[in-house]
Order: sequence, then structure tokens, then C-alpha cells
Amino acid sequence: MEIQTSRRIGEIQEYYFSKKRQELEMLSNQGVKVINLGIGSPDLPPPAEMVDMLNEISNKSDSHGYQNYRGSDELRKAISEWYSRYYGVSACSNTEVLPLMGSKEGIMHLSMALLNDGDKVLVPNPGYPVYRAASEMAGAQVLTYSLLEQNNFYPDFDGLEKLDLKGVKLMWVNYPNMPTGTRATLPLFERIIEFGKKHGILICHDNPYSFILNPEPMSILQVEGAGEVAVELNSLSKSHNMAGWRVGMMVGNADVLSAVLRFKTNMDSGMPLPVQLAAVAALACGKEWFSNLNAEYRERQRIAKQIAGELDCTFNPDQSGLFLWVKIPPYMVESETFSGEILKQLGVFITPGTVFGSNGEGYLRISLCSDLNTFNETLQRTRQFNIFR
Repeated sequence: MEIQTSRRIGEIQEYYFSKKRQELEMLSNQGVKVINLGIGSPDLPPPAEMVDMLNEISNKSDSHGYQNYRGSDELRKAISEWYSRYYGVSACSNTEVLPLMGSKEGIMHLSMALLNDGDKVLVPNPGYPVYRAASEMAGAQVLTYSLLEQNNFYPDFDGLEKLDLKGVKLMWVNYPNMPTGTRATLPLFERIIEFGKKHGILICHDNPYSFILNPEPMSILQVEGAGEVAVELNSLSKSHNMAGWRVGMMVGNADVLSAVLRFKTNMDSGMPLPVQLAAVAALACGKEWFSNLNAEYRERQRIAKQIAGELDCTFNPDQSGLFLWVKIPPYMVESETFSGEILKQLGVFITPGTVFGSNGEGYLRISLCSDLNTFNETLQRTRQFNIFR
């Protein structure tokens, strides 16, 4: 029997890094010692107290049943307190905080809960590919807006005002930005919220990188009145090295969270209680945790900059997040060709910028999620690189 997939899945490509992983595994099986500086999956351990809490709660016989779809009171309160402590944002734990099984599911849940066929969504270019995929699966029309180096990778609001914004229901923003590493400022967030209010557009700020190489973690909800038109996705994947645990959150507009929860109740049966209470322990970590974490990433970034230099790439030295965004040499025409040549000659995979949209042409993204030995080995390999070979 031939299986006919749905129209919506037929129009969606397999996630780039899923396909690329298979290619790299094939090279490894052929004897190539591949170094993968592509995906942003933290390799460092999570807080020890969090693992201890997981073990403790897992050993209790009454902790393995279905859980509240809204998340436990303890986790919602911990998220609310975390937002207050680090961002200065007051969020009601009962109505303005919704735990998620990773913030990635929040992108899809929000899209499915709010978008109808024909609605329009503003998606950044370059940007996280899932914004587009989720919008299209929900039946919406994607309108891309450019993030360009000459504008500090900020939205061009004058350009946005010239678009036909009729029918635009949702706008995705993300700072510290992935892939460009650009940080937000309060005036930028104020301008985004002003734009959303003016045009009746819901703003969703995707905020998983605010604690990585970022001297001042910020939330878009710090803007006065932001909760009227905005929600924020956040995650413990990067800030606490819990990518595989799948702990995220949506914070902000209570009506939006209520709609997302209604959708979510039909998709899962709640986050496991041991994971929730372990997340509570993680959220209690103090500034020393982030200081130690960033000391490691700072050293990795230092070597990544040397690697970029050996590849004749240029970059903004002041970037936040788990990546280094670099401009390829002027004599190279295409990012994908350059990335492929690096893989062919050196056995090192670095993500071509075009994965994140057409405005990523001319750039590469180097992940900081490998240990120092790996970065030093990569540096040694790049010293043998010759694009004209």
C-alpha cells in the first residue's frame, strides 16, 4: 500500500541538522574523524543539585503518574521567581506562566493555537528555520523581514511599515539573535512592542540565549505594557545544559497562554514530575553557575575566533549565544560551497548561513558546543586549509 502523506507535511522539508547528522555519520563510518561544529547542543553537564533532585523524586513511588497539563505549582512559581530575579519581570504563576516540554514545542503550539489558513506571519531572515516550518504547517503565509549587518541585524522598521501588514497576526523575534549573535537593547524591544501595538500583531520573543556570553540578560517583557501584545519563549536547554531534558516555558499574555494550553492538552499528558522538580532546583542556581558556564564558553569563543581567522573569515568580536557568526572571505561566492570544502579538506563541519535563510548567504555559523580539546584540534586542522587546493 502506498502511503499518501498530508499536504502540510509534503511541503515541509526534513530539519537540516537531522539530514546533516546522517551524512556526518556516514563519513565517520568511512573512517573520517569528523569534528561537528554545527549544531548547538550543549555538551557540558547540568547543575549537580538538579540531577540529585531527579534521582530523589524518581525513587518515590507516587511520582510517576500523569501530571497537571499546566505544570506543577512548584515549577510555575519557580519560573515566575526566576523571571523576577534575573529580568525584573513580574509574571503571575497561575495565568502568565506555562511550562513546556522544550521551547521548540511552544513554537508549534503557538502557531497551531492562533493561526488560521491565510493568516500572515512575520519571520526573520536569517532566523531559526522552525518559525517558518511551524507557520506553514499551521496554514499561514510567511512574510520574511530582513536582518542585515548594516542595520546591526535589527529589523528595519521603516521597511516593515511599507509592507502590506493586513492579515499579519504574529511576528517572531529572537535576541540574543540566532544565528547572528546580536544582542538586544531596551530601545529595540520598545520599538518592537510599539510596532506590535500599532498594527495589532502578537509578538513572540524566542529567548533561549540570554544567559550565554551576555553581560545583561534581558526579556522583552521588561517593556512597560509588553504583556498586552507579547509572549516570550524561554528554555533551560542552553542556560542550564538541559537540552535533552526538554524543559521550556512560555511567559506573558494570559489569553495567549490559555489558548496554547488548550491545544497542548490534546498533545501530551504533562511533563514528568521528577523532571519538573529537578527544573525547580536548576532555576534556583545563583550567579556563580552562570559565571562558571560563561568562563568556559568565553574560552571556546576565543579559539573559535582564531579558527575563523585561519579560514580568512571576519566577524563582530562582541557576540552572545552559543555560536560565532562569521563572514566568509570575499573570494568565496557561496556559504554552502565554502562549508563543503572545509568538510572535505579538514573533516570539520561548520554550518552554512543559508540554512537560516537567504540573508545567511555569505556567512558561516560556528557552534561553541564542543570541548576545548576539540577546538584546539580544529584550530590545528584549519592551519592546513587551502581553499585553492
